[in-house]
Amino acid sequence: MKTLFKNYVDTFRGLSKEVWWLALITLINRAGTMVIPFLSLYLTENLKFTFSDVGWIMSAFGLGSVVGTWIGGKLTDKIGYYKVMVRSLLSTGVLFIALQFLNTFTSICIGIFLVMVVADTFRPAMYVAMSAYSKPENKTRSVTLIRLAINLGFSAGPAVGGLIITTIGYGGLFWIDGITCILATILLVKVLNPKVTKPLDEFKVDNPKSVYKDKPFWMFFVAMVLFGVIFLQYFSTMPLYYKDVHALSEFEIGLLLGLNGLVIFILEMPLIKWLESSRFTKTGLMLFGAILVGISFIILTFTSWIGILVIGMLFMTIGEMITFPFSNSFAIQRAKRGNQGEYMAMYVMAFSVAHIFGHNAGMQLVDYLGFNNTWLIITLLSVVCIMLLMFLKYYMNQNKEVQ
Repeated sequence: MKTLFKNYVDTFRGLSKEVWWLALITLINRAGTMVIPFLSLYLTENLKFTFSDVGWIMSAFGLGSVVGTWIGGKLTDKIGYYKVMVRSLLSTGVLFIALQFLNTFTSICIGIFLVMVVADTFRPAMYVAMSAYSKPENKTRSVTLIRLAINLGFSAGPAVGGLIITTIGYGGLFWIDGITCILATILLVKVLNPKVTKPLDEFKVDNPKSVYKDKPFWMFFVAMVLFGVIFLQYFSTMPLYYKDVHALSEFEIGLLLGLNGLVIFILEMPLIKWLESSRFTKTGLMLFGAILVGISFIILTFTSWIGILVIGMLFMTIGEMITFPFSNSFAIQRAKRGNQGEYMAMYVMAFSVAHIFGHNAGMQLVDYLGFNNTWLIITLLSVVCIMLLMFLKYYMNQNKEVQ
């Protein structure tokens, strides 16, 4: 047991202190984002919107994310990641607190859109900062540490969020969301002053290649959009499935979603360190992760046994643990040939585009076809994603490009 613990700790060695600070800032921020997993429940139960209405509201969420990510990438290349992160976090905190006072369909669509525009300027800036403060050989593990912080926050957030809902209601979630963003801003200013912190891997390409002319990256982009649409069902339609079909309470839903973060916290870093040293390529690992996430949906149609929810969550979690770090690492690797902000914005934007279509499509499908038919369609979508990643792997092999 002592050796096992030592090996686990060793997987974290060699990462810069700035990456650790970024991880802590991300943890504080994500621990407060307990509104997001419960947003569909809040809109249907508290505000009495229909599934169709919620689908359109979530599209506004995704559209704001796309716009914010694009702006964030441009601003990061122009004024630097530090200024973008500080301004985004502080403004997001204020907007989240204000969001709870909106209650009409139009005002919520506009409010959600504005919150996501401001909030998601942070993401490309954070990834560029993480890349700058990492040694080249540590970039995938640095990504994994940031994800670890995100998922540790998400494992605690939904469980605490479910408890808050049952005691003081949904309003408390918005206050906590806003306050944690503001606290994360204060910590960022204190520990990552750009005047005293020197990046380890800061560079500017003299003649950057445009991301828009990078064919393999666009195959990768489309695959990640599809993967995002599939994955996001776990944070929009899936909580409704847990409640409406299996009669789980908000607290039980929070615990089930928290299982995802807990498994990632315990297993992801050792798994990624082992996979990094294996003979598997990034594209091959992304492919395998997509297969596991697809399986997590199809098995839900086999039985009504409640234990299948845990099994499905574990399949999804393992697939997510593999696909996200190596897809991020793939994007960073491609970004070496161009402006990092532009590349990382496009990577993040893939999931923002997924937010536009994924939540809405899932809600509309559930509304018209029911949950089981929706899971079958999502499984078919995962097959398309898998085939696209297979083609990307073949294309890069044929062109002898680094995978």
